[in-house]
Amino acid sequence: MTVLALVASLFVLLLGGAGPAFAHAGLSGSDPADGAVLKTEPRYVTLTFTESVGFSDDSLRVLSPRNERVNPRPAQHVDGKDGTARVELSGKLPQGTYTVAWRVVSADGHPISGAFVFSIGAPSETAAVVATGSPDDTAVGRLYGVFRYVAYSGLALLVGAAAFVLVCWPAAGAIRPVRRLLVVGWVALAASTVAMLLLRGPYETAGGVTSAFDPARLGRTVTGRPGAALIARLVLLAAAAVLLRRSARRPDAAVLGVRGRLVGALLAAALAVTWAAAEHASAGIQVALAMPVAALHLLAMGVWLGGLVTLLLLLRRRGSDGREIPASAIGRFSTLAFGAVAVLVGTGVYQSWRQVGSWEALSSTSYGKTLIVKIAAVVLVLWAASFSRRWTARLVREVSPATALSTVPAPERVRVAQAVGAPTPAEGTDLDTAPGAPVGGGPGDGTGPPPFEAATYRRSLRRMVTVEAVLGVLVLVITTVLTGTQPSRAAGERASAVSAEEPRVKVLTVPFDMGSANHQGTVQITLAPGRVGENTVEAVVYTSDGGLASVPELRLTLTQDELGIGPLDAKLKDQKGYWAAYDLRLPMPGVWTLNITVRTTDIDQVTVRDTVRVASVPR
Repeated sequence: MTVLALVASLFVLLLGGAGPAFAHAGLSGSDPADGAVLKTEPRYVTLTFTESVGFSDDSLRVLSPRNERVNPRPAQHVDGKDGTARVELSGKLPQGTYTVAWRVVSADGHPISGAFVFSIGAPSETAAVVATGSPDDTAVGRLYGVFRYVAYSGLALLVGAAAFVLVCWPAAGAIRPVRRLLVVGWVALAASTVAMLLLRGPYETAGGVTSAFDPARLGRTVTGRPGAALIARLVLLAAAAVLLRRSARRPDAAVLGVRGRLVGALLAAALAVTWAAAEHASAGIQVALAMPVAALHLLAMGVWLGGLVTLLLLLRRRGSDGREIPASAIGRFSTLAFGAVAVLVGTGVYQSWRQVGSWEALSSTSYGKTLIVKIAAVVLVLWAASFSRRWTARLVREVSPATALSTVPAPERVRVAQAVGAPTPAEGTDLDTAPGAPVGGGPGDGTGPPPFEAATYRRSLRRMVTVEAVLGVLVLVITTVLTGTQPSRAAGERASAVSAEEPRVKVLTVPFDMGSANHQGTVQITLAPGRVGENTVEAVVYTSDGGLASVPELRLTLTQDELGIGPLDAKLKDQKGYWAAYDLRLPMPGVWTLNITVRTTDIDQVTVRDTVRVASVPR
């Protein structure tokens, strides 16, 4: 029942923790910029990301105001730069607002998506509809997330049980519960890998569940890095199945010797690499070091957690075949688990430094907060493990090799000294239980220390191993969540890139109405770069039907109400069709109020207001 409760808690944690994942890459800039109003139609739309991305035929779509696609060809990288995506637009484009919808796959295998708009001539209403929300908040995304959890669990069971058999107790390979655990781990990992391979295509392209069986989409999946990693995992699992079958037929043969250990270790390492090659370790800084460290971290997790489950099964087993786990095997696993936890801590420290980047990010990012929860769970695991090691050491020290296979040592018959004149016990009476027999047989008053009871220590060890295994499942779940969360360092790089790219321009469209015919329209103000320091201001007046309007005067002043700065006169000059100033200096960041005065005749004028946020100069 304890094992069933452990499995149940695993699935509760898995399903309860399957929330949206945050991807690694991010959009750092675009040309045209978001919200820009262009005088002439662009030839290309270019997106720039914080790291390399991959895309399909529909990854980048440019939609007209009538919701018609105006990029006839798929996206391409710009000049071979993997962190860019560009599409060429069709010929003559009408004026109005265009929507750019994009969905790409970042280097660590997570899809990201978004949308922005730009206008040609003047903003307009648009019929384009773009799906919003997290790429993982779909039926396919949720299914893919669940199978990722199952894959991690299968790897832990397979690697941990195999390590226990090969290193701690080879005879365990012939015990049915252990063989069943190996099969369960293999099946869980193989089935989840096949499911992820089928779902990978619709997961990347926001397709439906039924499109998972589309041969064309599956063909594109296997050519990408995540798909190739899944294919390699299936090949390695096929080789592992051959080894498992041979060991099941001849569990005590040479297949479990040095050669078997070497082959098993290589297969386990290769399986871990299929994760490292398609997750966070494959992107960011120090990739050459991060990938082997990530694989080692994953292997240590499997050896420790899967080995704990194996040990728990064997401790609960009360077979009549005399093959109860010996104390020496428990001692060997204690040493193995201690080494695995040490590796987990060491590799985890490096990964935390690589992914977090700063102390502040621990409390200010989703990745950092999740990492704190994982650290707390690991501390609890180490606390539970300290009790397990203590009881294991007592078992190994007290139980001799001759009695290691028995649960309780056979009771000894003790010769008891009798007082003169005392009645002789009846024939056949057990001297240990005879009336008046001393309990301990120790010196003095006969109340020496109680005998060592292996069964009591085994029960205590079993309970603590159960606690340790449940906490280990929690650590596994948190680790899986971290693999789907945008690392703090990447989030910081994205913010810095966005700060450097944005704002290139600040565009405001302000309507005005003088209350009479032909005296209504809009004023479009473009402020570039929209930061502290020298800025360029261009202003265009449009009639109510969207045509260009010529006005005799246009004035612009700016005020910083919070600091009491202004009004600053932009000193716009008529440029024969639009008004401009090229030396407007803004001294402070923050929200500025724009006061725009439009005069259409000698006596008709109106003043309208809007606000704009001025950014500080990036460091």
